[in-house]
Amino acid sequence: MNARERLYRTLNKSQGKKYANSKLELKRLMESNTMPTPKLYARFASMDEAYDFNFSEISTSFVVKPIGGNGGKGILVIRRKGEAKPYWVDYEGKSIKSDDVVLHIHDILDGLYSTYGTSHEAFVEERIHIHPRFRRMVFKGTPDVRVIVFNKVPVMAMLRLPTRESEGRANLHQGAIGVGIDIATGITLRGIKNNQIVKRVPDSTKKLNGVKIPSWTKTLETAVRVSELTGLAFCGVDLFIDETRGPMVVEVNANPGLSIQIANGAGLRRRLDRVEGLTIRDLDHGVRVGKALFGERFADKVVAEDGLEIIENFPMIKIRSKDGEWFEYKAKVDTGAHRTSIDRGIAKSLGLLKKRQILWYGDFTSALGMQKRPVIEAIMKIKSKKISTAVSVADRSKSLVKILIGRKDLDGFLVKPMPIKEKYAA
Repeated sequence: MNARERLYRTLNKSQGKKYANSKLELKRLMESNTMPTPKLYARFASMDEAYDFNFSEISTSFVVKPIGGNGGKGILVIRRKGEAKPYWVDYEGKSIKSDDVVLHIHDILDGLYSTYGTSHEAFVEERIHIHPRFRRMVFKGTPDVRVIVFNKVPVMAMLRLPTRESEGRANLHQGAIGVGIDIATGITLRGIKNNQIVKRVPDSTKKLNGVKIPSWTKTLETAVRVSELTGLAFCGVDLFIDETRGPMVVEVNANPGLSIQIANGAGLRRRLDRVEGLTIRDLDHGVRVGKALFGERFADKVVAEDGLEIIENFPMIKIRSKDGEWFEYKAKVDTGAHRTSIDRGIAKSLGLLKKRQILWYGDFTSALGMQKRPVIEAIMKIKSKKISTAVSVADRSKSLVKILIGRKDLDGFLVKPMPIKEKYAA
């Protein structure tokens, strides 16, 4: 038995497990407490109810789910209406008749996808669309965020990305990607797929680390609130991030999987021990404790409400030359990089590439492979802060932006999310 089982058995109330075993019961609880959750269209306890339901009344996309299923089994995703009735289009782009949807509901009612001891019922809810921030990171299907909460404190989090292998489902056991998230900032850390570390989206050059999760503080607050409402002291809360409505509650797990530890490169047991027995005053206090305890070093306990300086994605910064003069340049924030990088031409013009200015030569991985680069001492002004730091020197002559600011030099800053159009243009 591990820490998860010990806490599950001793602290989670039996009433709370009811919400973990029934998505519909959880949805009712959320709606009664004005918590955001996908809209319910219909519930089916019998085939007569399924046959009588008019699917054409649904004007947009929808999802069919078993009430007591888990692991993404039995979920049918309908993306849109087909060009001709009574056809729909599923997540693969294939046409599917309303009769086929009813047959799928029949399989659910027969208990094909239900967890042992749960209700063999089905329901239909609205489909939450992919947030623009994640569109380049998924094959198809909507990604979700899982937050592990214990004692009203968010202790660990992970972004789950559907892949071709997972058939559009955000379930790691079916081949989805799990990406660890820094609790303090909501910035992604590293990815795993089939329990192996991955750095990029499959068949893409898109990095998995350095992505800022939208509405991060609200996401943590929502997860903690779900824990409070369900009475589950230890649970995993799954949420979709909607572009306009923010985090939306999808599911709660009284016995969440432990792959989240690999994605975060940290053990869950140690984090649970750090918050066990703490007196948490309220929801806001719990979120603050989680951010302070479990933020990565670069986070510096960053929280939006602390009034810390906000930095744009393309800030103007100043660098001091060897002769003491200040020169201004346009830079780019790169939270996926540990150390700041400066173009060789700029470093040379500032007199910072002389032998005495070079601190050491280090190995750096780039799109060109492993490179040995000089690391120099530089003094920069970012916003109102004067920073003395070590930066790597690279050939960025062909890049529009000559300076990349790594997370090591972002302590005390809150990075403003980039508008989606600007991000793609960059």
